[in-house]
Amino acid sequence: MDSSKHSVAILDDYQGVALTSTDWSSVLNQVEIDVFRDTLSDENALVERLRPYEVICTMRERTKFTRSLFDRLPNLKFIATTGTRNRGIDVEYAQEKGISVSGTGSEGNSTVEHIWALIMAVARDIVKEHNNIRNRNPQWQTSVAVGLQNKTLGLIGLGRLGSEIAKIAKVFGMRTIGWSPHLTSERAATAGVEFIASKEELLKESDIISIHMVLSESTKGLIGPDDFKRMKPSALLINTSRGPLVNEEALIEALRSGKIASAGLDVFDQEPLPLDHPLRRQENVTLSPHNGYVSDTNYEVRTKDVCCMAIPI
Repeated sequence: MDSSKHSVAILDDYQGVALTSTDWSSVLNQVEIDVFRDTLSDENALVERLRPYEVICTMRERTKFTRSLFDRLPNLKFIATTGTRNRGIDVEYAQEKGISVSGTGSEGNSTVEHIWALIMAVARDIVKEHNNIRNRNPQWQTSVAVGLQNKTLGLIGLGRLGSEIAKIAKVFGMRTIGWSPHLTSERAATAGVEFIASKEELLKESDIISIHMVLSESTKGLIGPDDFKRMKPSALLINTSRGPLVNEEALIEALRSGKIASAGLDVFDQEPLPLDHPLRRQENVTLSPHNGYVSDTNYEVRTKDVCCMAIPI
């Protein structure tokens, strides 16, 4: 490592695109960059890897930065995280240690596009039909799609993402209802969504349920065992927010027992999802690897911001 340059580590670059999504040439005379495409969960291995670096650029919440990890990285001065929020970083303790933490901008439509793609994939049973054709199943058609017109879409959470999804649902002729612990009828009306006073009522009425909540201690397990009993047997559940918002064991049981018809998941309790995880074997669920924010335009915006922050002050 060149001691005359600032040392920069880019972590968790699964697709190997961090250095090609933007032009780094303006900073290469001042920094030496190492890119790591895997994620280490063992703290000792992580310390061994990261100890030399002054600047660490992390892709979303893939690597956790805890108090004990910060205590073992004496050279670290700055963390740049893609996106505006990263709950995998103990920001308060980092600041106590004199380590600055900053996020990046985002291209706003990537997650919205992915949410709707997942809704469509589940409703049309696209993955199942694709696999049947790919696996040479002689039966040409094996499923009947769920039409969206006149169906009820229940939005749990009506922030930016939920509001954008409501707009798309309107184009498809859906009835859209919304609930969250702090949602008001005025806010719902502004988004063109019918206000529902309770979670229980929303679950009973919805044909498709899409979750758009921030994970916190109060929202962990927001959808639990009793909630699946309230859903229609034909209901489709979409979670693109955070895995722990839904009780994972209860979800798997609901899928196996037919309490709900199917689910579309972009987020999980543990990521990457373990190879032996039961969700990988469950047929009536469509899975994507936390891809909501992963697009060429979004990566371009985020890596450009990271590039600008790569030289510590």
